[in-house]
Amino acid sequence: MNDFDFFIGSWTVVNRRRTSMFDGTDDWETFPATSVSRPVFAGGGNCDEIVFPTQGWRGFTLRLFDPDSEQWSLYWAGSRTGRLDPPVVGRFTDGRGDFYGDDTWQGRPIRVHFVWSGITADTARWEQLFSIDGGETWESNWIMEFTRSASPA
Repeated sequence: MNDFDFFIGSWTVVNRRRTSMFDGTDDWETFPATSVSRPVFAGGGNCDEIVFPTQGWRGFTLRLFDPDSEQWSLYWAGSRTGRLDPPVVGRFTDGRGDFYGDDTWQGRPIRVHFVWSGITADTARWEQLFSIDGGETWESNWIMEFTRSASPA
């Protein structure tokens, strides 16, 4: 239930985001962010707000643990849309978190995969991948490298 305890606190973030998807190009943009995460439900959940100062918007993630299925549901919302996206669901195994869900991208149904890896006391890596063929192939489109900027309270 406490898989995301490592993430409580303040972080600086280096973002790499693909500028277009599924067109054979490999162009990425890099931009900074700051993030603050806090626990809810005594470790059975957490939430964070991330600020992208050069992009002019913010994001919010709510993570909730289901003790019956022993899985996490991760929900994302961005200030650009004000919409809570469908969750990705999964768990941590051997220090890596894999979470999957269904969504749409430019009107097309897609599979979504979040990966949490490289977790230490002061670093973590998050990656988002999309699949347009039901999970047969995946294309990475966003990577966040987190570095702790303050210890958890």
